[in-house]
Formats: sequence, structure tokens, C-alpha cells
Amino acid sequence: MLSAWGLRVRLGSNALRRYFYLAGTDEERLADLNSAFRDPDVRAVLCIRGGYGAQRIVDGIDFDAVRADPKLFMGFSDITALHVALWCETRLATIHGPTAYGLATGPDCTRALDARQALMTRDPIVMTPDENEGTAQLRLAGRAEGVLLGGNLTMLAATAGTRHRPDLNGAILMIEATDEEPYRVDRSLVQLKRAGWLDGVAGVAVGQFTRCEDDGPTPTVQQVLAEQLGSLGVPVLGGLPFGHGEQQTALGLGVPAILDADTRTLTVQPVGQ
Repeated sequence: MLSAWGLRVRLGSNALRRYFYLAGTDEERLADLNSAFRDPDVRAVLCIRGGYGAQRIVDGIDFDAVRADPKLFMGFSDITALHVALWCETRLATIHGPTAYGLATGPDCTRALDARQALMTRDPIVMTPDENEGTAQLRLAGRAEGVLLGGNLTMLAATAGTRHRPDLNGAILMIEATDEEPYRVDRSLVQLKRAGWLDGVAGVAVGQFTRCEDDGPTPTVQQVLAEQLGSLGVPVLGGLPFGHGEQQTALGLGVPAILDADTRTLTVQPVGQ
């Protein structure tokens, strides 16, 4: 499919390795990543899968190579650890979007077409809530402008306390999650609050919270989000189609964005090269 877009595709030397529950050892996976960052012929790096393992290699990234030759970089979920580190260390704007595995559904699916737009055009991404998403009714009025930062909520909370802490003062935070019961979503948000990450945040864009239910007599994930995010006193817009749902709209991180809860839109500028 990528070749059909006119791209020359190169698979990492260790991409099909296996070690424990990982795609190769830390050394093998890091070697592939740094090789791509160092190669002047490589113009974009697409992660094949998420899952778990990015935090095991993040401190070994050749950030000097990234600064010397910025490239497009796309992934989501566990890849959030890499998005955060690349922003903190190099201010590289990246793309929160499908992994290459997720693009295998075909070139004409909406997920692939949106990824192509984010990777290969200079068009802004304009996103509106999907009424079928569980967080679609989450909305706190107002309008915010700022750099869009964030990603998977669980990974953001796991990153708190490490040396990579993005400055969210005046920024728009984007969050999504999967397979987390409501109390775990609450725990992650409280962790970010206690760590000071949410001090001064300008607004919050809420994506897909997929399979985040609990059979017990507990609040829904939307109620948890409404309580925790409502206390910030900033515009909030939910139901946006990014995350682990069927539609994974690709959008830039580290780029200017406008969150308008009144018109129910999130407008994200393209990632420059």
C-alpha cells in the first residue's frame, strides 16, 4: 500500500525478530530506530506496532541524529513514550496516527487516507466528534489555542517521573486510552495532576476510550473524565476520532492547534518538513 503511494519502503533489519513479548531485544529494536534516524535517505519512520516496549529503549535514541536531520515519525499507543521524548529532547513535531500494521486494512479505508493526508500533504486536519464514541457528550465550553501534545493516557502517566516531561503550559492536551477500567483512567489523570503536568493546560481534546468499562457499580469513564477534566476550568471536547477505535485519524503533535468546544471542532496544523 505504501508503495502504491509512490513511496520507497525499507523494512528494519530486525523488524520480524521476537524476544519475550517484544519485537526483538532492546538492542535490536533500538538499532533499527537509530539506523532510520541516521540515514539521510529515510524521510519518514513508521512504527509497525504499539503494545509495549518503547520505554525500554527511549533513553538510547540518537537525539543528535534527529536534530541534525528531522524526519516524519508516526505511531500511537505505546509509541507515546517516543513522541514525548522526541518533543522534549529535540522539539520534533510528530504524527499521532496508525501503526503500519493498522494500515494493512487497505489503501482506500478512511484510516489510511487520513494517514496519507497527515504524512504527505500540507493540509490542516479538521476533526469533529463522532457521536458513536463513548466520550461524545463530553464538552466544556470555550476556545483554546496552543501546541497540541499528548497521546495515550496510560503511557503519559507512566512517563511522569522520568526525565521527559513536556511543558503543557498553554498547550492543548490530547488523550485516549484502551482497555482501562474507569478507576484506572481516574488514577492516570490524578497522577498527571499530582506531577504538575496539567498546570496551565489551555484545553483538552478527548479521543477514543475503547473498552474502558467496568461491570461493577462504578462511574462510567465519561463521568470520570468529566469530573477530573472539569476541575481544570478549561475547554474540553470529547468524542474525537483518534485512538484505538476503528477510525484512527492521524494528526500532528507539537504543532499549533485550535480546540473550539463551542463549534465542536479541533483544527490541527500540518507537520512541517
